[in-house]
Amino acid sequence: MRRFLDLLYDGSAWLAALAMVGVLLMVLLAIVSRQFGLHVAGTDAYAGYSMAAAGFLALAHTLKRNEHIRVTLLLGRLKGKAHHALEMWALTAGAALAGLFAFYSVRLAWVSLALNDISTGNDATPLWIPQLTMALGTVILLVALVDEWVLQLRGQRVVASSGEMLRNE
Repeated sequence: MRRFLDLLYDGSAWLAALAMVGVLLMVLLAIVSRQFGLHVAGTDAYAGYSMAAAGFLALAHTLKRNEHIRVTLLLGRLKGKAHHALEMWALTAGAALAGLFAFYSVRLAWVSLALNDISTGNDATPLWIPQLTMALGTVILLVALVDEWVLQLRGQRVVASSGEMLRNE
């Protein structure tokens, strides 16, 4: 199971990277087409869709690599059972919120498909297509948070190191 989950998170990160390449290609296409006096419809919209896809698809991988921003002022001072309890509370709240977000993201894509909702731009893209990446990203984030919750419950979770103090940006 661990191997499958790691592949899921890595696959999601690769899709996010491809979406970033999509942003680059759309921006370059818009720039080059303007230089030749052409207008390619939808480049702005597709760049936006790709940017949103990159953000949502990278959430789970970022969480599993301890790269999400964490406020550890209180957590850093706690030890033992209190530390474990606060971590469990935070992961439970995060999983609950991610569950709601995933549910409503999937529902949004489903309703857009059922209503044949299209974008208002010249490209008239069916909106369920870009919304699908949001739904997929939030569902994978939910899986990652539940995974972290189970690891924390078992005492196998790797907690962010104190090296985060070195990353002052």
